[in-house]
Amino acid sequence: MTEDDRRPEDDRRPDAVPDDPAGVGGLLAGLSPDRRDLFDLRVDRWWPDLLAGLRAVYPADQVDALSTRLLHAAAAGYAEREPDLHRLDQARTLAPDWFQRPGMLGYAAYADRFAGTLAGVAGQIPYLRELGVTYLHLMPLLAPRSGDSDGGYAVADYRTVRPDLGTVDDLRALTRSLRGAGISLVVDLVLNHVAREHAWAVAARAGDPHHRAYFHIFGDRTGPDAYERTLPEIFPDFAPGNFTHDQAAGGWVWTTFNAFQWDLNWANPDVFAEYAQIMLFLANAGVEVLRLDAIAFLWKRLGTNCQNQPEVHAITQALRALLRVACPGVLLKAEAIVAPGDLVQYLGQGRRHGRVSDLAYHNSLMVQVWSMLASRDVRLAVQALRRIPPVPASTAWITYLRCHDDIGWAIDDGDAGAVGLSGYGHRAFLSDFYSGAFPGTFARGLVFQANPATGDRRISGMAASLAGLDAALAAGDAGQVDLAVDRILLAYAIVLGWGGIPVLWMGDEIGAPSDPDWATEPGHQADNRWAHRPRLDPARQGQRHDPGTVPGRLFAGLRRLATVRASLVHLHAGTPAQVLAAADPGVLPVLHRHPQGDLLQLYNVTEQWRSWPGDRLAGYGLAGPGSATARDALTGDGAAPGGDGNLWLAPYRAVWLHGG
Repeated sequence: MTEDDRRPEDDRRPDAVPDDPAGVGGLLAGLSPDRRDLFDLRVDRWWPDLLAGLRAVYPADQVDALSTRLLHAAAAGYAEREPDLHRLDQARTLAPDWFQRPGMLGYAAYADRFAGTLAGVAGQIPYLRELGVTYLHLMPLLAPRSGDSDGGYAVADYRTVRPDLGTVDDLRALTRSLRGAGISLVVDLVLNHVAREHAWAVAARAGDPHHRAYFHIFGDRTGPDAYERTLPEIFPDFAPGNFTHDQAAGGWVWTTFNAFQWDLNWANPDVFAEYAQIMLFLANAGVEVLRLDAIAFLWKRLGTNCQNQPEVHAITQALRALLRVACPGVLLKAEAIVAPGDLVQYLGQGRRHGRVSDLAYHNSLMVQVWSMLASRDVRLAVQALRRIPPVPASTAWITYLRCHDDIGWAIDDGDAGAVGLSGYGHRAFLSDFYSGAFPGTFARGLVFQANPATGDRRISGMAASLAGLDAALAAGDAGQVDLAVDRILLAYAIVLGWGGIPVLWMGDEIGAPSDPDWATEPGHQADNRWAHRPRLDPARQGQRHDPGTVPGRLFAGLRRLATVRASLVHLHAGTPAQVLAAADPGVLPVLHRHPQGDLLQLYNVTEQWRSWPGDRLAGYGLAGPGSATARDALTGDGAAPGGDGNLWLAPYRAVWLHGG
């Protein structure tokens, strides 16, 4: 019987919770009666969700045994949870929308490049609070393999912190300091693979059948060749193919990303149980958001691209339900950089509506922002963003302009065709534009992983490089510097104005350029993504209060955006952003409808003055008889149509209009 064949009431049968009172009771014996009762209430509430997820993936006999193991793990994790974390769970249970509120602002960085060590990160808390940060994503903290580790994403030990950053005790100390400052720590949990030096892989190579079953290992090329017919290559330049022969293992190992990253077999319930324990360990160390890295790749199915399979969402549902029992203050974030049509599934659609990840990256918004800036045209963005289905009101997008990864041009061919473009041609244009090859471009990015077979070319570079600031400063052109600063602030106005949790990439707030020496560091020579992973420059950071400098202008502009955003109820993640039809191809219109009134956002993505029809303001209560005078929340000024009946926007101007 498949999951779709079952009736909804099957998930709530009387025997849904394993009958094991002695085992769980012993784990909870040291707790007060009210704490034990609370655990039972959470199990009653969330166990049906966990079982529904497991039953969609594993045979019935495996589900029974696995659910008992998970109940014990949840009870142990709950019992070990420190009092302040237990209080955090209670507070967030009472305010489940805590992460959706407009006061949220994220910041992402490599810990060593931001502050050297975990103790150094704690020393940067005043800087983060000055910027308004409430959510801090530190790039891989857990111990990787030595040498090339894909930037830390080849994990050798999930229960050990990178030695150069500190210890697990240092991690606990940092999370306590961050909590005290109102900042939630986000840590990467790599789900798809482990380093071949991980204890599981070492045991598998030594011939242990139990751990060999944790991986996909084939005795000959028959299986790999069958899968390869439909699998894409993630790193065609330096890691072609998806399988690596390992002599010690005696076969071909599935390695989607790099030869030293072994894909896990999530069809094995032991793998699920292992990760459940790891998640509870990290939660009890004070981690508040787990970023589920490479989640789209978990499930392998012959004849597909082995991405975005239904089992991925069932697994996530079960993991989320487990955390809701033991530590409901912890969120799951899906790192799924996938096509727009697949994206919303990671926040829950259909029977999984609101039951999978709490957060997901809005990759499409990021791509469309860069597309609009290059083309000076919003019509493709309007087409693409309007087609994305609504997401559950209990979830939130992560919006961003840059991240630690390259930018892949996720432009749908159908969306491009609907506005008279070729999808292939527009992707090629964007790669040319942002690599500096297109005539007249302002960008100075780098091509990453060019694939001659598909024409795919991704782009590396800091926001300052891609938005023209690097080139303008190098040329000493003050006018172009002004345009580049305005361009960056406009792009971030879209990111902060969308709703959800906007995340700043370290250095963007002070206009940090791409690192010209990225290739000189050992192990980085073949990966130009390190160009947009520079170390935080103390000199630039020190200029953030000087309005006569680029760092000062950007820092003040972003701080202003964050402050205004926090004051607007319209930007709660539960209030969706509605992209309106374009009246001018250079102006992106976004509407947030709220019981307290509408918020209309207009973004001029060009270097010219552009207009918006004044008569359209009346429909949103922003103009006309009996309407309050529209005001721009970003400046506090009134905003009224001119003598020609149009509202005019300066180059790269953002306005957030609401009733005065």
